[in-house]
Amino acid sequence: MTEILSPATASNDSTGTSGTGASGGGVVRHPAWAVLKQAVEEIRPWQLKDGSIDFSAQDAPQRAVVDSALDRVVRAVEDLSPLLPHDTAYHQALVKDLRRWSDGGYAVPDFLDSLLAFHPAAERTDGLEHLVVFPMYTQNGNPDRNLEAVALRVVWPEWLSELERTRYDNPLFVPITFEDFTPGYDTNSAVLFPETVAVREAPERFTWGGIFCDREAARFRAVSRAAVDTLGVALPEDAEELLADQELSQQTFVLWDMIHDRTHSHGDLPFDPFMIKQRQPFWMYGLEELRCDLTTFKEAVKLEAEGHGMGRYVQYAILFDRLFRFPVTGDRVRNYDGLGGQLLFAYLHKHDAVRWTDNKLRIDWERAPQVTNQLCGEIEQLYRDGIDRPKLVHWFAAYELVSGYLSPHPGSVWAKGPDALDLGLPPRKLVDEVLADEFPLSMFYEALAKKLRDVIASTKGITAHGTGRVAA
Repeated sequence: MTEILSPATASNDSTGTSGTGASGGGVVRHPAWAVLKQAVEEIRPWQLKDGSIDFSAQDAPQRAVVDSALDRVVRAVEDLSPLLPHDTAYHQALVKDLRRWSDGGYAVPDFLDSLLAFHPAAERTDGLEHLVVFPMYTQNGNPDRNLEAVALRVVWPEWLSELERTRYDNPLFVPITFEDFTPGYDTNSAVLFPETVAVREAPERFTWGGIFCDREAARFRAVSRAAVDTLGVALPEDAEELLADQELSQQTFVLWDMIHDRTHSHGDLPFDPFMIKQRQPFWMYGLEELRCDLTTFKEAVKLEAEGHGMGRYVQYAILFDRLFRFPVTGDRVRNYDGLGGQLLFAYLHKHDAVRWTDNKLRIDWERAPQVTNQLCGEIEQLYRDGIDRPKLVHWFAAYELVSGYLSPHPGSVWAKGPDALDLGLPPRKLVDEVLADEFPLSMFYEALAKKLRDVIASTKGITAHGTGRVAA
């Protein structure tokens, strides 16, 4: 395993922690974990999309059978909780929520009390373990609010803690790794977000957000390796090192994620930086996510210049994931992350930082960071100018930026300009005129998508240990 230098030093003997924390697996090695998983997986097929159980349905289970399964969930949580004293209050609230769900006849679940009692960001200690049980959907995974159980660990090496404290303040960010999980996470989901939990009302504010860096890193390594081999990319030695080393990749992703996440709330922004409550054309979402990644890239360039060990690796990770995985992952319906990857490639290509010649992709490793930062500057300028523009004018300006590098669909109404749209409608109605695939894949990416289809599919449910759920 590669020794990871602290970003605060250039080449001394200071190292970060392992990123996976203490060895072993207290929760998953305990007999109660297998009981908990089995009981949760027994309950899941009985639940409707909203998490409730309809006992009037033709194939509904007997109430006594459901009660028995829920009793096993409760007992397992109570047996496992002493292993995790930092989660005692959460587990006590969880048992009450489970019992209330049962007492209420398994109607739409409400786990607000236990959600408010769970505070993983309050104690970010490297290797700290958590047992999480909630009825929830999993982003990019299961869309239904099923009961799920996840055993995980916090990744918080000292060098990352120091950067967060002194430079990239992000008190809500919790990087995590899987120990084991129920089927909702045997998917492409790589996040644990409180807003996915079934509750009676949304909290006034969320106090944490978890990202599984082991899944991100494993997926990144698999797809990037396949893309590099397919495209014949000649890699620098340190880029090869990153693709070969799961531990190094995980620590790279926690730094990328930490800076990206905080960037949503920094810079020239609208009042709702995450755009959660706004209905906008999907290229606006794509530009916001790309802006956060390119800002992270710019910071990584600074870190490298200052002698911080992880800066170079973060640059590689952003380039490879954005160029190789994002454009060809998922369907083409409003794929805003895919759009951001397409835009980055086209921008680098048109500025001679990448060239596709003789069936090989050549990357100018000195020019690529300069051009990437240049694109970041153009997006930042778009945002600054947008402060003085009406919403619809801003959307058209953003469209002009994107369409300057990516060809719109020939049937696009938006591509024809304002005169082709009914400007008497409110802006949110004009979003209906946006095509599902407003900026189709280029011929380069159409060919690459076919080459990478199988390896991308194989990363479903992947962890640091490979594909499929972690063995208990």
